[in-house]
Amino acid sequence: MFKKSKKLMLVASLFLVFALIFTAAAQAEVKNVILMVGDGLGIGQIDMTRYMAGGKDHELELMKLPNIGLMMTSSTEGVTDSAAAGTAMATGHKVYNGAVGMNKNGAELDSVLDFAEVRNKATGIISTNTVTDATPAAFTASVKDRGMGGEIAKQILNNDVEVVLGGGREDFMEEEAGEDLIAKAKKMGYQYVSDKKQLERVIPMNGKVLGLFNNSYMNYIQDRDEVDSQEPSLLEMTTKAIDVLSEDEDGFFLMAEGARIDHASHAADVPGVVAETLDFDASVKYAVDWAKENGDTMVVVVADHETLGFSVTEPINKEALMDIKVSPEYMAGKLEETEAGNAYTIDSIQRVFKEYANISLTEAEAREFNSNIVNEDDGSLYYQYKVGWQIGSVIAEKYNVGVLSADIRAKSSTGGHTLNSVPIFAFGPETESFNSMIHNTEFAEILFESMRP
Repeated sequence: MFKKSKKLMLVASLFLVFALIFTAAAQAEVKNVILMVGDGLGIGQIDMTRYMAGGKDHELELMKLPNIGLMMTSSTEGVTDSAAAGTAMATGHKVYNGAVGMNKNGAELDSVLDFAEVRNKATGIISTNTVTDATPAAFTASVKDRGMGGEIAKQILNNDVEVVLGGGREDFMEEEAGEDLIAKAKKMGYQYVSDKKQLERVIPMNGKVLGLFNNSYMNYIQDRDEVDSQEPSLLEMTTKAIDVLSEDEDGFFLMAEGARIDHASHAADVPGVVAETLDFDASVKYAVDWAKENGDTMVVVVADHETLGFSVTEPINKEALMDIKVSPEYMAGKLEETEAGNAYTIDSIQRVFKEYANISLTEAEAREFNSNIVNEDDGSLYYQYKVGWQIGSVIAEKYNVGVLSADIRAKSSTGGHTLNSVPIFAFGPETESFNSMIHNTEFAEILFESMRP
C-alpha cells in the first residue's frame, strides 16, 4: 500500500511539474508585437471580400485566428475619424477628431510604440497611405491636428522609429518640414529606398530603413499596372519590416496599416475594397506564419473604425463589379473639363462610365452627376479623389451594393465613417484578453500590459 501511494505521489509531482512548465510557456512574456490595422475594415468589408473573392462560405486568413473579439470605436465626439481612433488604440485615451497623440489640453500622450522603445525594442510603422497620416502618426507623434504632416515626419525621425515604410515623401521635404528630412535620415543611419526593387535589396542587419514610395498616398492595387507603379505591396513591406526588426535581440513592435481599404470604402468601391483587403490578408498570413515559428510573438488584426456601412446585399451584381479593373479615382482622372472649368463634358462622363464600369448613363444622369461634384461655396470642381467618391456611389447604386448613400456621406464630417463595432482577430501569447467586447481605449491597455515584464 505504501509503495502504491509513493508511486501515486511521484506521478502527481511529475504532473504538477509539467503543468507548471506548460503554464509558464503559455504565459511567456511577449517579445514581439505585430499590430495589423485595416483602416475602415469592418465586418461588411470582410464579408464583401470573402464573397467576391471566393463565395458565400469562403474564409479569409484573418478569420482563421483563434482569438476573436469586438471593439467599440467612438471618439470624444461620437463617430470617430482615424486620428482619434488611432490615438485611442495607441495610447488608451479618447480624444477629439483630428487629434494625434494629444488631448484637448495639449498634453502629449505616450503610445504603445513609445513603451516598446522604453523596453529597448525595435519599432516600425507601415502604411499604404502616407506614413505621416492619422493611424501611423498616432503611434509615433503628438500634434494637435492630423494635417501637420511635416511636423509628424520630424517626430518620426526624432523618436528613432527604425523601420518606416509607405507613402508621404512630400512631408519629408523642405517645403513641408522646413528641412530635408530624407538627407537627415541618411545621416542618422537610415537606408533610404524609394521603390520596390530598392526595398528588396535592403540588408536586414543594417537595422534602420526609411522607404517612401510615393509623394502622397500609395496607389491603389487596382491602378498599379495602369500607372506603371514601382511600389511594393503591403505584403512586401511587412515581410521586409519583420526581417529587419527581428534582428533586435530585445524584440520589436510593428504597426502595419492597410490604409487604402478605407479610401476604397469611402468611394463605395467594391473591387477596390476586395483588392486592398486581399493584400492586407496576405500580410496577416505572413505575420501569423512567422509568429508560429516564434512562440513569443503576438499578432493582432483590427480596424480603427468602419467606413460607409458595407454589406453584401442579395441582388448585388458580383460579376459586373469584379469586371471593373481600375479605381473610381482613376476614372475621375479620365474625365474632361468643360471650357468654363466648373463641370465635366457630358460625353466624357458617359464614355468613362461605359468604358470602365460598363454602365450606360443617360444625358440626364450625366447632368445630375455633374451637379453632385461641385463645391457649393465657390462653384469649383471637387478634388479628383472626391469626384471618385461620386463615381463609386453611382456604380454602387447601379449594381445594388449595400452602402450608405452619397447624400449621407456628404452630410458626414468624417466622409462616411460609422459607429459600427469592428472585429479583432488575434494569435499568440496573451491574446485571450481580446476575446470580449472592449472599448478602443481598453485595446491599448491590453497591448501595454502584454509588454510589461
